[in-house]
Amino acid sequence: MSPKPLIVQPVLAVQLYKPHPQTSWRPWGGIHTQEDISKEQARIQDELKKLQADSEFAIQTRPLVTLSDPNKAAELGKADHDLMLIYAANTDLRILEGLTNPAKWTLVFVRHKSGPVYLWYEIAHNRYLRKTVDQFGQPGVDHQDVVVDRYDELQWRMRALFGLKNTLGKRIVAIGGASGWGAGGQKAPEISKTCWKMDIQTVDYPALGELIKKARQNQSLVKYCSDLADRYMKETGIKVQTDPQYIRNAFVLNEVFKGLMDKAGTDAITVNNCMGTIMPLSETTACLPLSLLNDSGYTAYCESDFVVIPSGVLLHHISSLPVFLNDPTYPHDGMVTIAHCTAPRKMDGENYEPAQIVTHFESDYGAAPKVDMKLGTKMTVIDPDFDNKVWLGFEAEVIDNPFLDICRSQTDIQIKGDTDELNAQTRGFHWMASYGNYLRETGYALKKVGVGWNNLSRPSKA
Repeated sequence: MSPKPLIVQPVLAVQLYKPHPQTSWRPWGGIHTQEDISKEQARIQDELKKLQADSEFAIQTRPLVTLSDPNKAAELGKADHDLMLIYAANTDLRILEGLTNPAKWTLVFVRHKSGPVYLWYEIAHNRYLRKTVDQFGQPGVDHQDVVVDRYDELQWRMRALFGLKNTLGKRIVAIGGASGWGAGGQKAPEISKTCWKMDIQTVDYPALGELIKKARQNQSLVKYCSDLADRYMKETGIKVQTDPQYIRNAFVLNEVFKGLMDKAGTDAITVNNCMGTIMPLSETTACLPLSLLNDSGYTAYCESDFVVIPSGVLLHHISSLPVFLNDPTYPHDGMVTIAHCTAPRKMDGENYEPAQIVTHFESDYGAAPKVDMKLGTKMTVIDPDFDNKVWLGFEAEVIDNPFLDICRSQTDIQIKGDTDELNAQTRGFHWMASYGNYLRETGYALKKVGVGWNNLSRPSKA
């Protein structure tokens, strides 16, 4: 399934002013004639086309609307867009207030040097955001929702909102039901339904067992999966160190998982209590199928831990990359080991990292990938708290891929931030990680749903 595009409604808020003798008759701003307006309309349309072409996520831009009527502004503010993008040239405050619908997202763009200077470059903060007092007073927006000149600043905010749109209301198949790690995680499924509006579709193990049994009795499907597995085992970068039949069985299980998602109309799945339950049914483990699914663009997680799953769905859609649900260890000396048996190989979205296919560690059974992540790669790491009140995040760098007696995919990462502070502020249990730095996008998205953000890698204020 393709992610839903971010639907953007651009509006040029502009009007022309007539001269009056011996009085101030025009506000600040470089748009004075109808020709100026036409040039600005063309400029905005060209800029938005370039923004769409330069973005790795889907943007659907509605036709540019130019207006100066407060009633029309209020009507447009109620339309079916996701994001109102206001080019606040020189109209009065009522236009901006009418366009700003607190039930939707709003960005205000003002020009300093990227074109004719805008009036609202001067007064966006004191009149629009603060209503001529010291406190913020415009519902639905704050200081981070105003952008001056730079389309890269617009782009990362849109990337965050695209990720948030595709997280809110996400349908996910939960084999064995929804759960949450530890005593603190017991409320996580309910939080996922209320805060994140997730649609959790439970599939019980008896039903899964029947599907696996049926799949394994389908000789044409078994042959198809065996052929896929045999080609996979011969791929460059793959080293097989487990019984090949476990891998062939994993490809059958992979098809069963895909069938469940197709039936539910989604591309997200999680497996609860997978080790002792799936192994007798499938004669393999879920580790490799979950890795394969993430490499194919799905979001697939073990353990059904809904403390961390919303962060995985969000980070996946923000980054447009596979994400790695992992067990953290104890941070020390500026580094920490993250590990699990289900890591994707296609972490950068294009290239496959080398992997040894071994057994799942705790059971010494089945097929699990030991993925070696690329040394020197920057990563985003997210640690959600049990209460979904303040998430923690930091930037890291891959420094080693050891082979310890722990979960198979294991990576040592260098922490960009204070190790002691990380140990003091860590909450929850599982972490989520991706290649690249998406900390600011994550924090911006979280603010929109009322969740706090502790960016451990943010530069310290002097």
